[in-house]
Amino acid sequence: MIFDSIISRLKDIVSESEFQRYIKNIKYLENQSKSDLAVIEVVNPLIAGWIKTKYSDKLADLFELESGVRPKIEIRIKSKKGTKTRKKESISTDNKMAKSTILNPAYTFSSFVVGHSNQFAYTVAQSVCEQPGKLYNPLFIYGGVGLGKTHLLQSIGNSFSDKDKIVIYATIEQFLNDFTDHLRNQTMDRFREKYRSCDLLVIDDIQFISGKEDTQKEFFHTFNELHSAGKQIVLAADKEPRMIAGLEDRLKSRFVWGQVADIQPPELETKIAIIKKKCELDLINLSNDVIHYIATNMDENIREIEGTIIKLNAYSKMMGQQITLDFTKDVLKEQIKEKRENITIDQIVEVVSKELNVKPSEIKSKSRVKAIVNARRVVIYLARNLTPNSMPMIANYFNMKDHTAVSHAMKKINEIIHKDANFKVIIDQLANKISAHEQK
Repeated sequence: MIFDSIISRLKDIVSESEFQRYIKNIKYLENQSKSDLAVIEVVNPLIAGWIKTKYSDKLADLFELESGVRPKIEIRIKSKKGTKTRKKESISTDNKMAKSTILNPAYTFSSFVVGHSNQFAYTVAQSVCEQPGKLYNPLFIYGGVGLGKTHLLQSIGNSFSDKDKIVIYATIEQFLNDFTDHLRNQTMDRFREKYRSCDLLVIDDIQFISGKEDTQKEFFHTFNELHSAGKQIVLAADKEPRMIAGLEDRLKSRFVWGQVADIQPPELETKIAIIKKKCELDLINLSNDVIHYIATNMDENIREIEGTIIKLNAYSKMMGQQITLDFTKDVLKEQIKEKRENITIDQIVEVVSKELNVKPSEIKSKSRVKAIVNARRVVIYLARNLTPNSMPMIANYFNMKDHTAVSHAMKKINEIIHKDANFKVIIDQLANKISAHEQK
């Protein structure tokens, strides 16, 4: 069957997670298809949107490769009763004017994990969708790599797209390449029509426009046209506008006209929630101890955390083993080792002293004051678990006679952890802050 061959070809060019989530269960309705029309059935709007935006052209290409005829792709959503389907939409693969650029339908507000670190950015992003072009225009979101900026941007894009609005989503690199190509081909009228005729313009990584004078000039005029027309603009960068070097002052001033919102590194609770959400979406079963191990030993980069979960799942399937804590430690040992080699005891002392309100000098002193002794033990425990330092090396750091004092401190902290769940939470939160501190 032609479609079986097409699915087989798709499996070779998409990731395993995408194939399992989106491609595996689509159904080809042969009796309702024609040589110039391929009708496929999917189980929900999420998959329909993903196939539409990312694979409609590829499906048409593969049909043409197999049959010699390039069909239109029509997507239908299976009814709840499972007996009838309703026509979702007909996608003409030779359309020249798309209503939106490619958006990942998995990036929605409902799949975004909200915590203290991103609450404000999440709230204003939703507000933009409720009052587009009026409230918070432009919206400028900034934060470090892998903290969820792109997820929020695409959530806004998907919200607009669901309302049949014209959405242009692009990285600044794509904008720059598009600008250069049209300039070289003397088709700038088409470039301007594309970027100035949308309801929502979303530009990611806007900081890379820095120093590019011609591109900044073109973007300045595009910004003005859209803003004057009441169209929504959403931008994202790794730093706030005034901190972007090489950015023209007139752009800096416009970027702060609406609302500037930052996303901070996630706290431990949010990291745990993100891991659980990822597992839920990808149908991966992880125990709480594995989830906590990943959360406390990985830094704040959400993409890296998600990659770690995918890696664990892949190793588990390949080796035919369950994802236990020991299995997780074994699979991630080199990755964790590399991180721990970059953490110093001084960094641990700095974080612990700040969080437990004890001076660094007191932690390293011989003081027997209860609060200081407790803080010292916590530092020893974390140093033993987060760094490659041996017990004799830690003892030397604190000018102790030998490693027996370190062993005693470890024993005391372990006893408290087993008896007091709240204390374990504090230790985990400190470990998370130290991992984040190491990345700065």
